[in-house]
Amino acid sequence: MKLRFLCYTGCGLLLAVGLFSGCGAGPPTASAPLIVQETVTPGLAPTPAPANARYQIALVMKTLTNPFFVEMEKGARKAEKELGIDLIVKTGAQETSIEQQISIIKNFLEEDIDAIVIAPADSKELIPVLKEAQNAGIVIINIDNQLNPLISKELGLTGVPYISVDNEHGAYLSAQYISRQITTPTNVVILEGIRSAKNAQDRKAGAMRAFEENANIQLVAAETANWKIDEAYQVTGSLFEQYPDIGAIFAANDMMAFGAIRYLAETGHNNVLVAAYDALAEAKEAIRNGQLQSTIDQQAALQGYTGVQFAVRALEGETLPAETILDVKLVTGENVD
Repeated sequence: MKLRFLCYTGCGLLLAVGLFSGCGAGPPTASAPLIVQETVTPGLAPTPAPANARYQIALVMKTLTNPFFVEMEKGARKAEKELGIDLIVKTGAQETSIEQQISIIKNFLEEDIDAIVIAPADSKELIPVLKEAQNAGIVIINIDNQLNPLISKELGLTGVPYISVDNEHGAYLSAQYISRQITTPTNVVILEGIRSAKNAQDRKAGAMRAFEENANIQLVAAETANWKIDEAYQVTGSLFEQYPDIGAIFAANDMMAFGAIRYLAETGHNNVLVAAYDALAEAKEAIRNGQLQSTIDQQAALQGYTGVQFAVRALEGETLPAETILDVKLVTGENVD
């Protein structure tokens, strides 16, 4: 049921969706706070489908090897059930599988897809193929990692709603939690995500802001581990070879924190503070046993749910806010569930 498009512009219409996250959570309620930017970019929207039609909506994520995206799919599946659509889920093999995501979208150009909800592995390289999809009348919804706005505008990819969290602020809160525990001169390092990804850039910036507020902290290195456990293990080892007295690590996702924690445990570095991001179940367990000090819940399930919900709203001719920012939650030993 490929739907063709009409031009539309809009203002910040907001449908409140509920707050939920984690395995087995109930359906959203009307209580979750959403922060919506006022500016809405004009773009393309299809004509509404007949009342008895089932929309074909694709969710394209980075991978299912990271539990964060497993939770995102759960949220999208809730939306599928509640909204009566057909959800097709595709992912890359790894979070760095950019070419695989491009290939997935190209394949959708030949199928009967009405909308694509995309959590892009890269903020730039996916834009041309997503523009092709938009030209074919497919609605595009951007979640999790933001597509580069300037390049999108240059290539004509317009009217794409973005749903995520404030990654800079979340990273700031997580890094600040360990920064406040540092009262003597201390070397710290940052494990970055994929450097071309906007969420990785924002999380690095947030951690740096938190560390810069503490005069006792010396940021000696920031190295990418590309969101991966094994790579983070290796990078952490290399960093300790260069700086044996590292006292704190900010990892831009929990998976990299797990790699760092494994290295610290194997080498007897028991007094290194570690902050992370994603609030996976394993990260919460690491907080309970003292290996991890903080992480950030960015409501993966709610991002998936809202992405599918927005796709349906766009297909039915509604105007949508250009940007919808969901709340983050700092998770520490004081509030871990």
